[in-house]
Amino acid sequence: MKLISLFSGCGGLDSGFERAGFDIPVANEFDSSIWQTFRLNHPKSELLTQDVRTLSVDIFPDDVDGIIGGPPCQSWSEAGAQRGIQDSRGKLFFDYIRILQAKQPKFFLAENVSGMLSERHSEAVEFIAKQFKRCGYDLTITLVNAKDYGVAQERKRVFYIGFRQDLGIRFKFPHGSTEADSKKLTLRDVIWDLQFSAVPATCGNVHNERSENSNEFFTGNFSTIFMSRNRVKSWDEQAFTVQASGRHCQLHPQAPKMVFVSQNDRRFVKGKEHLYRRMTVREIARVQGFHDDFKFVYSKIDDAYKMIGNAVPVTLAQEIAVAIRNRLT
Repeated sequence: MKLISLFSGCGGLDSGFERAGFDIPVANEFDSSIWQTFRLNHPKSELLTQDVRTLSVDIFPDDVDGIIGGPPCQSWSEAGAQRGIQDSRGKLFFDYIRILQAKQPKFFLAENVSGMLSERHSEAVEFIAKQFKRCGYDLTITLVNAKDYGVAQERKRVFYIGFRQDLGIRFKFPHGSTEADSKKLTLRDVIWDLQFSAVPATCGNVHNERSENSNEFFTGNFSTIFMSRNRVKSWDEQAFTVQASGRHCQLHPQAPKMVFVSQNDRRFVKGKEHLYRRMTVREIARVQGFHDDFKFVYSKIDDAYKMIGNAVPVTLAQEIAVAIRNRLT
C-alpha cells in the first residue's frame, strides 16, 4: 500500500508505517536541517522540499491508499501561545485538507498535540473536523498516551483518522500493546546500556566526533524555568515528554530526583551535582522508538534534539498503522 507523507520531519511516523508494510513514494518536508536525515533513512521516498502551501496537488501521485502527517503543532501546544488556527502554522491544516480532497485516498491520519483539544480551541477543532467530513471521510478523533503503545515515555497526542465513506469502514482506535501497567516499558528497558558511552557535545554544542552513534548530550547552564520543577525520572519510570530542544532536554535517570525547595524552585541534590546531565541524542531517540540503525545527520546538536522531539514515536505509529492496514485488508 502506498502513502503520501506530509510534514514528514525526520520520518518517525513514516518509519512506523514502513514497519507495518506500507510504502511511501513521496514525502514533503520544508525544514532544510532535516533533509539529509530523512533521505538517508528513507531512500525509497522522493522528498519534496518546497513549502507545502506552494505545492500544486498535481505533483503528488493519484494512486495512493493514504495520506499521513502531523502539521506543525507549536500554535496548539499547551506550553505555547495556543493561538491555534489563527496562527499561520495552525492554518497548515488546510493544506493537508486541500491535498486530501484532491487525491481522495482510502484513509488519512493527522497527528497533533493534546493541547489542540483544550476548550479554547473547541470551535476550531469542530471546524476542522467538518472539513475532513466534507472531503468524504468518516472521522475519529482520539487522544492517546504513547506509554500505552510500546513507548517508554509519557506523551499525549491527538490522532485524526478518517476512512473514505464509500468504503463503509468503522474504525476503532487500537488498544496499545503496553496498556497494562505490567507491560509498560521503562527507561531501564530502553537506555540502560547507553549510560557509560555518553559524551558531551563539543564547544558551542557542536557534534562530537568521539560520540558513538550520536550518544552525545547538550551542555550548558539550566534556566530558571528549567529548574522550576523536577526534570528527572527514575530508571523504572517512563520518560517525560521528549522536547524538541537540547537546552530543555530532560535529565538522565542516573541522577536523584530534584529537591523541592518552594513553588517553582527545585534544586539538585548537594554533592550529586555531577550526575545531572541531559539525556543524549541517541537516548532520546531510543525513548522515541527509533532503532539504532536510524542515523541522524547534523552539525549543531540542537538540530538533532529538535527533529527527534518533533517526531511521532515510531512504535506508536507502527501499532496504529497495523490497525489501519488490518481494517483495509
